[in-house]
Amino acid sequence: MLALMGPIAASGDGEGFEAPSISEFFPGGLLFEDTIFEMSRITLIGVLMAGLLSLFFVVAFRKNDRLIPRGAQNFGELAIDVVDKAVILEVMGQKGRKYAPYLISMFFLLLMFNITGVLPLMHISVTSVIGVPAMFAVIAWVVFNVEGVRALGIGKYLKVNLFPPGIPWPIYFLVTPIEFISTFILRPVTLTIRLLANMMAGHLLLVLFFSATSYFLLETSGLMKLFAIPSYAMGFAFTLFEILVAVLQAYIFTLLTAVYIDGAISAEH
Repeated sequence: MLALMGPIAASGDGEGFEAPSISEFFPGGLLFEDTIFEMSRITLIGVLMAGLLSLFFVVAFRKNDRLIPRGAQNFGELAIDVVDKAVILEVMGQKGRKYAPYLISMFFLLLMFNITGVLPLMHISVTSVIGVPAMFAVIAWVVFNVEGVRALGIGKYLKVNLFPPGIPWPIYFLVTPIEFISTFILRPVTLTIRLLANMMAGHLLLVLFFSATSYFLLETSGLMKLFAIPSYAMGFAFTLFEILVAVLQAYIFTLLTAVYIDGAISAEH
């Protein structure tokens, strides 16, 4: 397992234990350095995972005329069906079907970007770099606002969101700024921070435990080596937990986006 952990395990070069740092999330450029197209290790991982996901769905649905799906098509339809039923129909009902391509694509891209944190030779989630969750959050913000304006018109959309009915008019001086900040500013911020913080924390914990395991095994002597056992056990347990977190965070992000879209296109909140 330590051999698979690659860059997150201590090297055993006698320099002592080195704790993980924030520099993990700012790798240097590997391709096109010092240009606007510069690509780091994390960027390359993201491109690879997006490509693999695209390839899978192309292969899965290249022959979608089969009455009884088999192999990759069967798995692809099952995966899409889970998101369709657990998120789209559950939150938005039949009217959510028009947003299915967007929401399903979001879920699986986030899942692929999250899961890289526990994959051999990758060991860092693409979504642990702020630009990626921020991009998804900004796109979600644009989608639910545009769809809200298209469904209600800009005047009614602003009225529904900023002036909740049934409140004495003087209270609007307090409520309206709060609603504006909550709806139009905090939503993308909270979407970004929730995903980013979970992915960063998971990576740092895995680095900590597996680096400590390597340190105890390779750089200590005597009974100190025994500490590698609980350290490795915790690292293994957190690896399993991170798999769950990767799925859960993709689900929560997609679910909240669906909730925001549904709220935006509804005349009543």
